[in-house]
Amino acid sequence: MGRSFEQYQKRKLISSYFSVVLSIALVLFLVGVLGLLVLNTNKMANHFKEQITISVFLKDSAKEVEIGQLQKSLAMAEYTKTATYVSKEEAAKTHSEEIGENFIDFLGYNPLKNSIDVNLNADFVSPDQLAEIAEEISAKSYVDEVSYDKPLVGLLNDNVKKISFWILVASAIFTFIAVLLINSSIRLSIYSKRFIIKTMQMVGATKTFIRRPFILTNIKLGMLGAVIALFALGGVLYYVNENFADLGLFDDPTLLIILFVGIFVLGILISLISTYFATQRFLNLQTDELYY
Repeated sequence: MGRSFEQYQKRKLISSYFSVVLSIALVLFLVGVLGLLVLNTNKMANHFKEQITISVFLKDSAKEVEIGQLQKSLAMAEYTKTATYVSKEEAAKTHSEEIGENFIDFLGYNPLKNSIDVNLNADFVSPDQLAEIAEEISAKSYVDEVSYDKPLVGLLNDNVKKISFWILVASAIFTFIAVLLINSSIRLSIYSKRFIIKTMQMVGATKTFIRRPFILTNIKLGMLGAVIALFALGGVLYYVNENFADLGLFDDPTLLIILFVGIFVLGILISLISTYFATQRFLNLQTDELYY
C-alpha cells in the first residue's frame, strides 16, 4: 500500500514538473518567434522594397555607347542594387511567353523598347526619392520614359510602418502574457506542496531554507524549458532560411546569439521570481488559510 502511494506521488510530481517545463517551453518559443520578427522586421521590409523595379525605356535612336554608359552609371549609383539591360527582343520573347502567343506576328512589328531595369537599395525606396531619381534619369536625351509603380511604393512604405508598430505592440503584450502563464504554472506546482511548506515552517525551518529547494528546482525546470524552446526556435530558423534564403536570417549571428541568450535568461529569471513570490505567499498564510 505504501509503495503504491509512493509511486502515485512520484507520478504526480513528474506530471507537475512536465506541465511546468512544457508551459515554459511553449511560451518562450512564442516569445522567441516574436523576437525574431522584431529583429527581422526591417530586414524583411528591405527585402520587399528591393523588389521594386524602375524601368528605364530608351529611345530607338539611342546609341550602344550611350546605353552602355547609362547602364554603368546606374550600376555605380549609390541608390542602385542591380541594373540589368533588357533588349526589345528579350522583352518581346518574355511577353510572348506570358500571354501565350507571339504578338509580333499579329502586329507585324515589335512595339517594345530597349530598357534598363533598376532595382534600388531599400533606403532609397520612398515616393520622394524615387521621383527625384526618375526625374534625374529622364533628363537624358536618349531616355524615352522612366516607369515604376507609384501606388505600390506608397502602399509598401505605409504598410511597413504599420506592421513594424503592431509587431512591437504584439511583442510587448505576448511577453507580458508569457510572464503570467509561466508564473501561473509555477504557482500551481507550489500550491500542491503548500502543506509541506507549512509543515517545514512549523518545525522551525527558516523561510530562506524552505524557499531554496523550490527555487533551485524551478530554475532547473526553467532552464530545461528554455533549452527545448531554443531547439524548436532553431528548427524554425533553419526551415525559414532554407526556404527564404534571401531574408538572410543568419547574416547577423550576433543578434541571434543575443536573442537566444535572452530567452534562456528570461526562462531562468521568470522561474526564479515566480517561485520566490509563490513560496513567500504560502509562507505568510495561516494554517487554516491553506484550505482555501
